[in-house]
Amino acid sequence: MLRTAGVDVLAGADAVVPVPLHASRERSRGFNQAREIARHVGLPHMDILRRTRRTAVQADLPAARRHANVRGAFVIKGSAPPVDGLTLVLVDDVSTTGATLNACAAPLLAAGATEVRALTAARAMVRSR
Repeated sequence: MLRTAGVDVLAGADAVVPVPLHASRERSRGFNQAREIARHVGLPHMDILRRTRRTAVQADLPAARRHANVRGAFVIKGSAPPVDGLTLVLVDDVSTTGATLNACAAPLLAAGATEVRALTAARAMVRSR
């Protein structure tokens, strides 16, 4: 279903990149939901990002603090293949403010990716009073 709904985002892309969990969170959960989603969208899967520190759960933070929470928290793995000139699609389960996706896109663009798009299974709405 996500492949169909995201056909425009996936069109012309070279690969998908799942948003990584911190290693300790992935161990306790037993899987990375973004990686599982990425494996099924029909493009090559590049597991090239690493979360450098355990961050607070974004859903537990007010929107104004989410960007600071994940700023600088993602890097490209040392063993990753080059991304020069590639169009990549970040894959995650939920996007609310886009802070995590922006933080993941930054190192990919800095490493030479031509374009970074995003595909999420859900979009949560933030409403303020």
